[in-house]
Amino acid sequence: MKVLFIGGIKSGKSLNAEKYVQTLSKTKPLYLATTEFIDDEMQERIKQHKVQREDRFITVEEALALAKEIQKHEKTPILVECLSIWVNNMLYHEKSVEDMIAEINQVMMQEKDIVFVINDVSCGVIPENKLARDFVDANGKIAQLVANECDEIYHVVAGIATRIK
Repeated sequence: MKVLFIGGIKSGKSLNAEKYVQTLSKTKPLYLATTEFIDDEMQERIKQHKVQREDRFITVEEALALAKEIQKHEKTPILVECLSIWVNNMLYHEKSVEDMIAEINQVMMQEKDIVFVINDVSCGVIPENKLARDFVDANGKIAQLVANECDEIYHVVAGIATRIK
């Protein structure tokens, strides 16, 4: 089963996704953290997420090679947190949208329970700088690709998850 939680920043999507993935197994699910330690503010966000999930997960950090990491884990449900940060990492490491699509296609072909989290960046204005536009475009393409393949999709607003697929 593949499930997607999509919402704005600080919408509660991560907490909802964490609760959901825990219902898929009696053992600790895998928390695949995509965030790279870039600056102090990002380190604080990482710290808050670690406190939030306590010891309820097996945490693995992987910034780029999602498919390879997911393949290593046989029957454990996996939470990928978060695809938007992964898109950012891929752009930072000068990977193309085609590279991202190829990686996500490899992930989606795996017969595993995977819960994804992604930011909805589609409701804002078109950014004025190219890198931000590239991010919005890539994030939107990845969101659409993943959503198309997911069995369930939840839109999260103010901590409330509403099933939309």
